Amino acid sequence: MNTAHEEHSVEDLCETGSALYGKALREGRLRREAAESAPCLTGVGLLQPDAADARWLRPVAPSVALPRLLRAIEEDIAHQRRREAKLADAFEPFMTLDAQIAPGTDPLAIALLTGFEQINTRITHLLAESSREVLAIQPGRRPPSDMGSSVPKEQSLLDRGGRMRTLYQHTQRHSPAVLAHYEQLHGDVEVRTLDELSKRLFVLDRTVALIPASADRTMALEIRHPALVEYLVTAFEQLWQLAIPMHPEAAQRPSLNGITPRQHAIAALLIEGHTDAVIAERLGMNVRTARVHIAKLAATLGSESRAQLGYLIGQSGILDQRQDGDEDPEQPPAHPSEA
Repeated sequence: MNTAHEEHSVEDLCETGSALYGKALREGRLRREAAESAPCLTGVGLLQPDAADARWLRPVAPSVALPRLLRAIEEDIAHQRRREAKLADAFEPFMTLDAQIAPGTDPLAIALLTGFEQINTRITHLLAESSREVLAIQPGRRPPSDMGSSVPKEQSLLDRGGRMRTLYQHTQRHSPAVLAHYEQLHGDVEVRTLDELSKRLFVLDRTVALIPASADRTMALEIRHPALVEYLVTAFEQLWQLAIPMHPEAAQRPSLNGITPRQHAIAALLIEGHTDAVIAERLGMNVRTARVHIAKLAATLGSESRAQLGYLIGQSGILDQRQDGDEDPEQPPAHPSEA
């Protein structure tokens, strides 16, 4: 047997097999050793031993072979249909039980949403159903293309007497796009900012929460477990108490000892040994801006090297002083309706 011959189905008959089967049909028989290069022919029953001479193989007529092969396929289909019927019978009691449970009433439900379209559609639906409160955490930077369509949906919630509270990073405090967005909304809206935030979070009426399920945000979890939702609300409230008001009335502390709030946050991350790229990502800015702040911090403290800068930060005591606010008018905001 030719060990180099690759296995295949009869409908994908190999070139060698096709040539040898045609030769056998034309000549009425084929030497057994010639067929060794195409074992598929005997495997699917297109060649069979010559009863009169074991050295030869005789071809099975196509008019006989084809119905035989088709019958095997039909039998396989019938087998799969029997399996299908058995599966339907096995799941019938569960389907009946599931139909008796109203959608969305299972307090333990954790559903996976996939794709931006499904996630945004689901958020729109949940926002339309909400009437009391929306809590949102929006870390990082988002492009202007994310803005616009969610304003009417947010306003509809506010018109129903609802309340909105959103947490951004400090890098959003002075962005014209941030201010313009919230100037369009009328109602009980508050926005605060922090240096660093957790992953994106969206909580509606304290009964359902959405969190990312993948780094690229193409998947999200819709959570209705009361204990989990309460845990996420508590985490939000703790961050809210630490955050600095931005809207409707901004609050900002002045720099202390020549160190700005942004440089204070960077100093804390430098002490932890983070690279410029990590610091930029954590604080929602680009690497170039982070390096400008690091250079200014080094100049203020009189540092001539990265290692010396870490030492001087520790000796200066600036990390013992809590600083808030931000001076970077960098990037536009993300809307709380886009988790």
